[in-house]
Amino acid sequence: MPRRATDTLSTARIQEVARDLLGFEDFRPGQREAMEAVVAGQDTLAVLPSGAGKSAVYQVAGQLVGGPVLVVSPLIALQRDQVDRLEDLDGLSGEAAQLNSALSVGDQRAALDGLADGTVRYLFLAPEQLTKPEVVDAIAEAEPALFVVDEAHCVSAWGHDFRPDYLRLGAVVEQLGHPTVLALTATAAPPVRAEIVERLGMRAPCVVVAGFDRPEIRLEVEQHADASAKDRAVVDRVLELVGDGQVPGIVYSATRKGTEEIAAELTDRGLRACAYHAGLRKADREDSQRAFMDDELDVVVATTAFGMGIDKPDTRFVVHAEPADSVDSYYQEIGRAGRDGQPALALLVYRQEDLGLRRFFAAGVPAEEELQQVARLVGAAEAAGIDDGVDVRQLREETGRGATPLARDLNLLEQVSAVVLDEEGAAHPADGAPGPAAAAAAARELAEHHERVDQSRVEMMRGYAETTECRRQFLLGYFGEQLEQPCGNCDNCSAGRSQEGATVADAGTPFPVQAPVEHAEWGPGIVMRVEDDRITVLFEEVGYKTLALAAVLDNDLLTRRDG
Repeated sequence: MPRRATDTLSTARIQEVARDLLGFEDFRPGQREAMEAVVAGQDTLAVLPSGAGKSAVYQVAGQLVGGPVLVVSPLIALQRDQVDRLEDLDGLSGEAAQLNSALSVGDQRAALDGLADGTVRYLFLAPEQLTKPEVVDAIAEAEPALFVVDEAHCVSAWGHDFRPDYLRLGAVVEQLGHPTVLALTATAAPPVRAEIVERLGMRAPCVVVAGFDRPEIRLEVEQHADASAKDRAVVDRVLELVGDGQVPGIVYSATRKGTEEIAAELTDRGLRACAYHAGLRKADREDSQRAFMDDELDVVVATTAFGMGIDKPDTRFVVHAEPADSVDSYYQEIGRAGRDGQPALALLVYRQEDLGLRRFFAAGVPAEEELQQVARLVGAAEAAGIDDGVDVRQLREETGRGATPLARDLNLLEQVSAVVLDEEGAAHPADGAPGPAAAAAAARELAEHHERVDQSRVEMMRGYAETTECRRQFLLGYFGEQLEQPCGNCDNCSAGRSQEGATVADAGTPFPVQAPVEHAEWGPGIVMRVEDDRITVLFEEVGYKTLALAAVLDNDLLTRRDG
């Protein structure tokens, strides 16, 4: 069908704004398609690789829509970074501001006033702000044209970084009169995409998936049998990379202690290195991040606290001293390398026993009695006329338990519609909440489901580390994307291990990628990866499973659910 003149006009205008505002001569895959859909007023889910310029979509489209732009972002540091970037742009129509708990009451009021009088074009805020009726009312009066959800996988319980605060966003969209919704993420398997669309109440959305491949990043895994050899290898490889001029880089460690030990060893060996984790003072973390961004460090050794919002395009390597908790997390973390399009390295220094640590982190099913106690205390406070709700500090005093498990319990109870958490983290009974016993049973069942899925993700991380085939085919297949031939830019390809029998065997299979299937025991799922002799399926109830294709066919283990 020929394009309408109005379509051509909007595309030309998008190209003009992108060139004038951001200096774009060309778009990266998916960018223009997403911009065109948003400018046309169509709800849009854009799955673009890390470093592929997701923020450019709303920066450009926001100049062409007829009203202010809200950007929901999970981290204050990320909001501040985006505001600073917009303020640095010449020719931006309107100002950028943020609205979060770190601001004074006066500054928060000024941001909302600027939205109302039209001086603020882009408002960045955390989802917790949208629990305040006065904030939602003020935003509604400004009639926003675009509602952007950054890191949109946080809305999905299937996502590896689920955040209960994101569950409210769909209702807020409707309270605001359903402005155009733009959901952005760098990693979303098909079930996550479907849940994002559902949770946000997106209407007939345009789904743009640009592909997950980052061919400029070389993938390597170095295996070691004992801990001391592995620790030496981490330091030796980083020294080698920095010595070759491959700077700066990031080393990820699973524990705070690990970051400090590796950073100290690298410093002793003459590198400019520092540790970064959530246990450090805020000022120290901010100073480390600034030094990294300003090329004053060779390497940051960090937990995943050094993550979202870190955008240094010339990062040359990401080394993992332990496996990530999932392939989802690993993909996001290595995606911080090579964003300038130049060659970069993603290295996992792997010891099989380290997966035990990840299994421990993934295990977390609270006792039903504990959940029932928390639900009962929240309900009792409401019955006693305590309007401020119950916060974690009060629950710690009542139960003698730690803040982390109590926060987990409240999140689970919120997900089963037993409690509602306000911006301060205080819990109130939800409207029509089930009784404490029923709420506890539902929350425990949900926790068991999460644990099964999380454990399956750990096992898929093991599969990536131990595969002798093309690592990029494995990595992309996890997200349901087929790479037809071995990549030639991973250690297995370089060693010749992945050259024979490694072509993807999707054609002619009864269970192609993306096919919905059913298993007698594990229930419904979706095919994520197909090889010559096995397939990987993501099941709703138990997570990822890799099945021998011969056994599937001989025993009728799977049936198609088409139609």
